[in-house]
Amino acid sequence: MSPSSKNLLRMGLALLIVLACLPWFFSLYIVGVLTMALYFSVFTMSWDLLFGYSGEVNFGPTFLIGIGAYAAALLNVNTGLPIAACIFLGTLSAVLAGLVLVAPALRLKGPYFCLITLVSVLVLQEFIIIFAEQTGGETGMTLPGILSMSGMVNYYLALALVFVSAGVFLGLAFSPVGLILQAGAQDPVAAESLGFNIVKYKVLAFSLSAFFSGLSGAMLVFYMGTASVSVVVSVSVILQIIIAAIIGGRRTIIGPILGSLFIIITGQWLQYLGQLDYVGVAVLALIILIFFPDGIVGVVLRRGRTDGAA
Repeated sequence: MSPSSKNLLRMGLALLIVLACLPWFFSLYIVGVLTMALYFSVFTMSWDLLFGYSGEVNFGPTFLIGIGAYAAALLNVNTGLPIAACIFLGTLSAVLAGLVLVAPALRLKGPYFCLITLVSVLVLQEFIIIFAEQTGGETGMTLPGILSMSGMVNYYLALALVFVSAGVFLGLAFSPVGLILQAGAQDPVAAESLGFNIVKYKVLAFSLSAFFSGLSGAMLVFYMGTASVSVVVSVSVILQIIIAAIIGGRRTIIGPILGSLFIIITGQWLQYLGQLDYVGVAVLALIILIFFPDGIVGVVLRRGRTDGAA
């Protein structure tokens, strides 16, 4: 394992310990904000797996998140199935919908993959609004079931999801599959000439991304007790996911967690600005991107290599 990989694992372990201790030092309101940030970090890690390692710019992460969230919510409202079963079926729906979407999309070149993923989000959003009687439309739908009444339990459920998803993504990144994905992103012709089926590995990465996107979306709506377009589907959420991944440091897995914490916490901190809070977050994010283009984790890893060389 390379020194950078070891440093990344150390950072991940340190971050996990810090996150595990945080709820004991803050109010329940702050714990609730951190819980939202943890779910958001799974969204961002899932996006970073596809973009950072396979080089595919996915403008439709909320298509997968929204499918998982609304499938689970509709099942809970209309069938009365246990929450665990609704979450499982919602996750499965996201994976199947993702495979239907990605099978033709990954064979396209240039910007077409980006456009297909973006259009899929717009179609899902319109579908939810058109069938508002069943989905709640733009106002959202209330669920009869919730994960837990305890803020601490909800926090640690979200943290467990972050831990599992980060472990799976890091395992893939450090495996031969991760190296093949990176090779295919840098020079697909050369990678295919060596006998690697790049599309097959990208489908695998997309499937994992869809699984954890759908799972986190389904768990999020049962944490909130509602499913709404503005939280799990809208284009503004896509932009937040992309910004969070780049701020934290793409192709690091750990970086998106830090970027998500920054986006969500800063958004809450600037709430007093009203509709301008998004502008405030965007300005702060722009400053970080200008001065730290490699992201937070990228800067730390680079300084670690510099210190080690010294």
